[in-house]
Amino acid sequence: MVMVREAQLFRAALADRYAVGRTIGRGGMAVVYLAQDLRHQRKVAIKVLRPEVAGALGAERFLHEIKIVAQLRHPHILPLHDSGENGGFLYFVMPYVQGESLRGLINRERQLPVVESVRIAREVADALDYAHRHGVVHRDIKPENILLEEGHAVVTDFGIASAVTAAEERVSESGIAIGTPEYMSPEQGSGAALVDARSDLYSLGCVLYEMLAGQAPFTGSDSRAVIARHMVDPIPPLVTVRPGVPSNVVRAVTRALAKAPADRFETLSGFGQALLEDTAVKEEPAVKSIAVLPFANMSADQEDEYLSDGITEEIINALAKIEGLHVASRTSAFAFKGKTEDIRTIGGHLNVRCVLEGSVRKAGKRLRITAQLVNVTDGYHLWSERYDRDMENVFAIQDEIAQNIVRSLSVILSDSEKRAIAKVPTANVKAYEYYLRGRQFFHQARKKSLQFAREMLTRAIEIDPDYALAHAGIADCCSLLNMYYPSSEADLEQADAASRKALELGPEMAEVHAARGFALWQMKQLDDAIREFETAIRLDTMQFGARYFYARLRFERGELEQAAELFEQASQVREDYQSSFFAAQSYVGLEREKEAEDSYRRALQAAQEHMELNPDDARAATMCAVSSSRLGLQEEGLEWAERALAIDPDDAGVRYNVACLYALEGKSEAAIACVEEAFRCGFCNMEWIRRDPDLESIRDDPRLQVALGGQG
Repeated sequence: MVMVREAQLFRAALADRYAVGRTIGRGGMAVVYLAQDLRHQRKVAIKVLRPEVAGALGAERFLHEIKIVAQLRHPHILPLHDSGENGGFLYFVMPYVQGESLRGLINRERQLPVVESVRIAREVADALDYAHRHGVVHRDIKPENILLEEGHAVVTDFGIASAVTAAEERVSESGIAIGTPEYMSPEQGSGAALVDARSDLYSLGCVLYEMLAGQAPFTGSDSRAVIARHMVDPIPPLVTVRPGVPSNVVRAVTRALAKAPADRFETLSGFGQALLEDTAVKEEPAVKSIAVLPFANMSADQEDEYLSDGITEEIINALAKIEGLHVASRTSAFAFKGKTEDIRTIGGHLNVRCVLEGSVRKAGKRLRITAQLVNVTDGYHLWSERYDRDMENVFAIQDEIAQNIVRSLSVILSDSEKRAIAKVPTANVKAYEYYLRGRQFFHQARKKSLQFAREMLTRAIEIDPDYALAHAGIADCCSLLNMYYPSSEADLEQADAASRKALELGPEMAEVHAARGFALWQMKQLDDAIREFETAIRLDTMQFGARYFYARLRFERGELEQAAELFEQASQVREDYQSSFFAAQSYVGLEREKEAEDSYRRALQAAQEHMELNPDDARAATMCAVSSSRLGLQEEGLEWAERALAIDPDDAGVRYNVACLYALEGKSEAAIACVEEAFRCGFCNMEWIRRDPDLESIRDDPRLQVALGGQG
């Protein structure tokens, strides 16, 4: 325990930066103080290590490990604002959460509702899964380390756990227990040298058991007795203390509390998904449901990745046209690109029964494609095939793969669905290759990548002038360039001409009508644009682009109810961080705070996952920034904003979004400067600025009004 004298010394040591107040928590390894951050004028919680813990760790080791943990950014992980050593004290600083801990809730309610217990457990599992993927194991998951911020779980104390782990030998010699006996895995209790993510899983299983039963699974007269029971005793059956707990939850808890780590779930993600099966929390995967994972590029030339990605996307698009077949979106499936997750874990995460995986190898004009369809439940292959063909047969291979999947899942196709699958977009394979390259660049959605995409698509139509999808792709590139990076009327004129040509060549194609609607919107022909968007949605119920851009049109017109509904529909078609983000903005404008918060959480998680695969995407970084700020994670928001500016400081959209972040954080001068810089870089979407709720704090600033007047 830090004695009164030591507390006074600590307050004096940090007096220039923090006004340290009352004690708000005590534990075996630290004392927590409420403090005022004098630099940022905000309440914080400062955790000070006990002298014996600090002495065993050493300042250098502590600060090194804290630096690693400080990189964790997740909506359900309490972030670290600061850390240091001063006057012999080791400490770290966190946001002050105005809410109780899970311990307080359990003490008050004893047994929590099943749905609430599962939700909290899944939020913690999501946080731990994220930390594990970044090489950090918590080691002390317990109700005291789970805070409830507006009802949502936030995991704390990653700092102490990681630092203690790094110096385990010295800390153990000092007689300080690592972990909490009631929630300690058998291997942790036995002093195993290596404790991995499955130990955290066991601890979370204990916490969920307690939320449901009102008591931890194992108790005893002292720590040794409790640890011994974890190692030897069977788990007291949940149903004896809490009848009515769904069988899948009982099974998930039982598996999480297996004595041997190998018998538990492989990941926290798998545990989280198991909690949803057969409950009212989430529906079971559709019987006929599939995820198409990104095909691996096995070619000698890594630049051929456009082909493996493109073939994957084409198969997804073909299968999505089949009524009665649930197909995971491209965004969801591509989140697993390059990862080695167990196929059952992936199936659970994407909520599908089957997964298609494969590879593509191109050598000259020869093509080898392998594909296998796997049952997620038992891991058995439903179908597999290898194709060794000339490149000219790529369309036939894609069609054959889709047909085999249909047969394996016993889906009956209508005549129109058969035509949709078998439809060949172009007679020229070289044009198709350029089209796939163009799509690869288009998905990056940056100015240079959009220009490259347009160049590739232009080459495609030089080879095949009747390639409707390539014309539509050019129109989309030009419309996006006009929307985000307007420089002249040339982009808009090309968007108009290309979309007209696409409509002439493919009047029955949803993608073509969506492209025409987007171009008409940019040309301010709103009624015609709405008709085209609605036609595209009618032709293809899984059309993402039509819904997304139609929603943005509605937002600009101030029709926030319709915008929110369309953004939500778009996010259901494709797990896209932008759709969730703008849905949240629509809810803010409608003053529907709970829905806004939920959408910002979804947007932040999706954008962070996107950044893992695309670390140079400045636009996604700005949406991480604003979402973090909206969720009360101010430091993280500012860090994301700085990262975005470092990636692309001359991008008009990036400058504008960072201005929004500064406005939310009350940094008016920086916000105005950033808006003015955005205008200088070419930003001129005045209607969006007038509706954007993020700029509310500077709405009446005369400088913004002058800027708007000058640009309007």
